[in-house]
Amino acid sequence: MRVAGGAAPRQRLAWLDALRGIAALAVVFDHLGPYLLKDLRGHVYHWVDVGQYGVFVFFLISGYIVPASLERKGSVRTFWVSRVFRLYPLYLLTIALAVLLWGIGAGSLHGAGGDPATSVLAQLLMMSNVLAGPNLPNVVWSLSYEMIFYLLLTALFIAGVHKRSGWYALVFGAAAVVLGGVLPQQYFSHQLSTPHLIAAVADLVLLAGLAVAVVLRGTARLLGAALAGLVAVLLLAFNGGWIYPWEGLAILGLMFTGTALYRAEQGEYPWPRAIAVAVATIGLSIAAGLWHSHATGMSPSAEALFERRWFFAFFLAGLTFGGGLLLRRLPVPRWVAWLGLISYSVYLLHPLLIELYYHSPWGHQRHSVGAQLVLYALFLVVLVAVSSVTYLLVERPMQGLGRRVGKWLDARYGPDRVALPAVRHADVRDSSVAERA
Repeated sequence: MRVAGGAAPRQRLAWLDALRGIAALAVVFDHLGPYLLKDLRGHVYHWVDVGQYGVFVFFLISGYIVPASLERKGSVRTFWVSRVFRLYPLYLLTIALAVLLWGIGAGSLHGAGGDPATSVLAQLLMMSNVLAGPNLPNVVWSLSYEMIFYLLLTALFIAGVHKRSGWYALVFGAAAVVLGGVLPQQYFSHQLSTPHLIAAVADLVLLAGLAVAVVLRGTARLLGAALAGLVAVLLLAFNGGWIYPWEGLAILGLMFTGTALYRAEQGEYPWPRAIAVAVATIGLSIAAGLWHSHATGMSPSAEALFERRWFFAFFLAGLTFGGGLLLRRLPVPRWVAWLGLISYSVYLLHPLLIELYYHSPWGHQRHSVGAQLVLYALFLVVLVAVSSVTYLLVERPMQGLGRRVGKWLDARYGPDRVALPAVRHADVRDSSVAERA
């Protein structure tokens, strides 16, 4: 496959970049809609939550590509070095910019200023949405579930049972139906103890378990990874933030669905089995939302609206990813692939640009539909330009540094590879939805 415009063949799965671009624009439409094109957003949201749809597409992509990265490297240490250098530089820059905007009166800390200790501890490992902390900026809630997936995948990989992706997808989908309505929200942080204590203990246990998994060998490594993965899943199940427990479980099912489809693409699963897993898991996730929404206390009209949006967000996300798979061998225009490359910057930075727009002279004015279209287009142009700069000056250099650090660690301490049967892997660049969100 080649990217239209002459990109080197087999350097990237360009169809995934195209899906990332679509998902990024969907999330931007979700958050910019209350300020520009509000009427259009209202009509669309009568049927589907576009932001939720975009994030679900991202989760499917992450489930598809992250196992490829880990298995291609075969090294837990290299994998996590890569994660840190790919995710944290822009993440920290975004938090710093958010604080700067707040300091000059052009932004919000989303409650982080009310409890700084909990805020810092919750954000430390990108686990804010399962550690009762504020999401700063608001979109980083999804990174909590990315990190949980990484931790769980690491444990499964070290244990040598990571290939059973279809079963994991179905288990999380079934758990969303069976347990999603009885699990509590923020149980550890608000009923068992104080939020900052739970966040501190969780950070300590997760870091210790991951450090053991990365540094040590043999049984100790497995126990460390298992501890970190178990704590991550417990936080998802019992301490979720603003999303319901069935949503968190459905998200994990969705990510393992992406992994099952990846395995079919690699010839490790029969396609009929992978497709059946995808259909069943998405069906279970839809059923979980439709069933458990009855216990949320919403009015009948709000409940009907929620159910309709929930159904179409999952259905269309699955359809979008399936369409991308079917068309994966077609050329992808260069600008579309570029939008996918910068999509992590687009994802993290667009809430800050919306804050700036809101505090600008145009943010509180009423505009005609034509003027709104022009402002919307200008916003996208500025967003793409700024995201391109942060990708070129922050993301890409730090990714290169991460690769060099990984090679230095291999040279200094020896390769850190988990012995696994040799398998064929697609020629893909190390990336994930959280990196390209």
